[in-house]
Amino acid sequence: MDIVTILAGLHLERERLGETILALERFAAGGAKRRGRPPAWMARLQDKTTGKRRPGRPRSSKFRKAKP
Repeated sequence: MDIVTILAGLHLERERLGETILALERFAAGGAKRRGRPPAWMARLQDKTTGKRRPGRPRSSKFRKAKP
């Protein structure tokens, strides 16, 4: 391969990485909790990772018999 072509590809990759790092740094800088509802993509991500649990006691505990 031609060295000039390899260098051009590496420069392009370095530029992409720089943009990605900058975007992540901006995202991390805004790390304070925001008020209001989270964006839809973030809510979907959170639902997948934590699972959907309903508040309150489990349904099975409702039907347990009391110990005499």
